[in-house]
Amino acid sequence: MAEPRQRPVGELLRQWRERRRLSQLELAIQAAVSTRHLSFVETGRATPSRDMVLHLADELDVPLRERNHLLLAAGYAPVYPENSLDSPQLARVRAAVRQVLTGHEPYPAVAVDRLWNLVDANASVALFTTGVAAELLAEPMNVLRVSLHPAGMAPRIVNLGEWRAHLLGRLRRQVGLTASPELARLHDELRAYPCDQPEPEVELPGPGDVVVPLRVRHGEQELSFFSTVSTFGTPLDITVSELVIESFFPADAATSAVLHQFVQQNQQNQQARAG
Repeated sequence: MAEPRQRPVGELLRQWRERRRLSQLELAIQAAVSTRHLSFVETGRATPSRDMVLHLADELDVPLRERNHLLLAAGYAPVYPENSLDSPQLARVRAAVRQVLTGHEPYPAVAVDRLWNLVDANASVALFTTGVAAELLAEPMNVLRVSLHPAGMAPRIVNLGEWRAHLLGRLRRQVGLTASPELARLHDELRAYPCDQPEPEVELPGPGDVVVPLRVRHGEQELSFFSTVSTFGTPLDITVSELVIESFFPADAATSAVLHQFVQQNQQNQQARAG
């Protein structure tokens, strides 16, 4: 079987430029290069230097993983390492993630990779995963699949249509930014899940809302959350650049009280088992 043809670096750069909705002139001005030279690079009439490939990739905000692909297409060696989170090189990163997650308790927080697979989580996330089918919690556990699958959190999400539209829109934008076929397949899978609520095309605030809330049933109570997303500010490793920490906060006092009680109960249960 013939190996797939490696596309020229100029063609790949042009695709990234078009994905960012920039004209040749706009990118040339932004990157401080001549439009003529950029045109020659994209059409293959000029071979870009290693530094030029990296410079254009930086201006186009190309993910580190794809910058390595651009370098390979231009005939250069990749420059960005991809270490496993279990490797000694990322021990401090792993410790920092764990510190952030633990420090966020009693509120839920997760760390995920580029495909939304769970990397780490704090103890409070158990409140979300209560009642979720065991097969969805098996590694690699995909947090978006757990959220929207009918055997996952979906039956407990009060505003499923609104939350689903938010997650799918977020994933769709990520596909546009990264051009990841894996994320595109995940989007199509999640979109095919059933939903018995209307899904808004535009996110509009309800009464008193300032962010899209996540409303979850917990026993007889309805809990309300909003979330923040954190990334590493200056990553030079592919794995680190793709790590995302999502932290959930209580949107009201009643939810906060339940979370504190939930964590305390878990701690008491752990102590009882240990004793």
